[in-house]
Order: sequence, then structure tokens, then C-alpha cells
Amino acid sequence: MPKFSIIIPVYNVEKYIKKCLDSVFNQTYKDFEVIVVNDGTPDNSMDIVKKYDVKIIEQKNQGQSAARNNGIKKASGEYLIFLDSDDYWRKDLLKEINKSLKNNPDVVRFQMQEIYEGQDGILEHNEKGFSGLNGVDAFTEICKYRIVDAACPYAIKRDYWNKNKFAFKQGMVHEDYGLIPLIIIKANVVNSIEYIGYNYVQRPMSTMNNKDYDKVKKKVSDMFEHYKYLVSEINKTKLDSKVFKSFAANSAILKICELKGKDYKEFKKKLKEEKVYDNLLVDTLPRKIKKQFLKISPKLFYKLTK
Repeated sequence: MPKFSIIIPVYNVEKYIKKCLDSVFNQTYKDFEVIVVNDGTPDNSMDIVKKYDVKIIEQKNQGQSAARNNGIKKASGEYLIFLDSDDYWRKDLLKEINKSLKNNPDVVRFQMQEIYEGQDGILEHNEKGFSGLNGVDAFTEICKYRIVDAACPYAIKRDYWNKNKFAFKQGMVHEDYGLIPLIIIKANVVNSIEYIGYNYVQRPMSTMNNKDYDKVKKKVSDMFEHYKYLVSEINKTKLDSKVFKSFAANSAILKICELKGKDYKEFKKKLKEEKVYDNLLVDTLPRKIKKQFLKISPKLFYKLTK
């Protein structure tokens, strides 16, 4: 059994996939398998992929969630790691993750840096590491930082994944937000290492950066559905969920600010009906003020606090 199963969905990335795969096969730690899921890509990406020693799964175009879920089914590694096919790693990432596995964690977090295509400069995300925290305490620590719910900066024990029957929601965007917070908070042992090993490439027309307004509306709608699912699932546990629910609520409230006019007003009403604002933390005076401000006008609040 390999230590790591690296799952890479592929769709329209012939410009990027070689750099992505080279960054994996140039790792200083070599005990891994690579599972590439061809999500019905119409370009020449798979011609490049076939030059590498990888497992290939073929599927009709169903999106990243389905691709990841299908990749997991074929994985045999002790830990699962998700790598987007337009991103790439630093060469010691797997070595650094492996060094953190002595306490048998369910989840290991590592760090990312954002690289903006066509622009100079790199935005590093530096975090203070920790070891051996339970899921609730780990989630509280991770929430102090910027990128919380992306799937890519985590190694997740496959047995833990399967035991909990985790799966990405298919046919929806923001699928990471709808799952990763639960994976963190339900874990028995979580580590976070300070190594910045993931290069997160920001492309102007990627799924998350696409500004088509119909797609914006779908992203907001999907985010709202994920929010309801997260709250429903955490309510089934006996875990301390105050920080978890506040994170979920803040994310949903911020997302509706991408809407315009009537759409914004309608979703603002939905948030009130769903009592989203009730889940915001109010344990300090600034948070109490923030909650009241957000209930009045999320757009104005975020405009003034940029």
C-alpha cells in the first residue's frame, strides 16, 4: 500500500498538466500513486498524461466532484491528497507531510501560496503549525487564517474518509466548502505543518474566477445549499459547533454580496428565514456590532471593512 494517493481531475488543462505532473514525480519522497481522472476533456491533456506512470480513470464530463469521488474509489494509499491539474507542488511537500504522521493523524494541513497568472508576485499564506489537536480545536485554529475549506491543502486518512462515507456533492460548485469543514471538525487528530508546499494558480477564467452572472447566481445558490447541509450535519453530532457554524454563516453571508439588485435582496431574505445570522459568534463587542451591521447590509459592511 502506498503512503499517498494523489487524485488529479483533468479537464481542459493541456497548458498546465505537464508542470503539475512533473511537480509530483519530482517529489523527494517517492511512496505514492497518482490517479488521474479524465473528466471527458476535449483537448490534448490526456496525450500528455499518458506519458507518465499514472492510473487513469475515464468518465464523461461530470465535474470535479464526480472526478474526485471516482478517484477515491480506486485509491489504495494510506492518505488521500487532492491536486488540481493547473496547480503544482514544491518538491519536498510529501516529505514534509510524511514527517508529520508519527501520531497517526486523520488530517494533515499544509500551506499554500497563490500565484496569479500573468502577474508578478506570490501571495504566501504563512500559518503557525500545530500537532495532535482534536477536530474542534483544530478547526478553531485553522479559522484564524484565510484558506480554510479548500480541499487541496490537506492529506486525509483514507480509512477515516471511508468510515465516515465522505463524498463531494456532485453537480455543485463550492463543493470544498460543503465538505472539508466537516472532515476537519469530526477528526480525532489533526496536524498542521508550516511548510508552504502548494502553488495555487489563479487563472482569470477558472471556475472560481468566472464572472458570468448566471454562473455567479449558481455559485451563490450552491453555497447556500452547502451551508444548510453543514449545519444539518453538525447538528447530528455532540461536538462544540459554535465556531464551525459561525464560519459557515460568515461564508454564506459574504457570498451573497456577489449578487445584484433583486437577487441580492431575495437571498438576504433567505438568510434571515434560515436564521443564518443567529449562528454568528457574538462573544466580543466587535462581533456583536458586526452581526447587527451584517443583518442590516452585508454589502455595505464588507465594502467598509475591505
